[in-house]
Amino acid sequence: MKYTAARSHRAVHWAATRLKERLADAARRPDRGDISITTVIIWVAAVAGALMIAGTIAVVISRYNGSLSGI
Repeated sequence: MKYTAARSHRAVHWAATRLKERLADAARRPDRGDISITTVIIWVAAVAGALMIAGTIAVVISRYNGSLSGI
């Protein structure tokens, strides 16, 4: 805890410098390939589908857990 102020100052300075570099890069190259809404919809649907499949498997396993114990 001795150098907390110095470390926080260093961290804030690093974050501010990094943000300035990112903003300068974005201003220099405005067409960086932003993702479209279609891509976001596809990713959300894929994740939701994977969660539904995993949930269904969990429900089936929990329901038939006694029957599956002899396998």
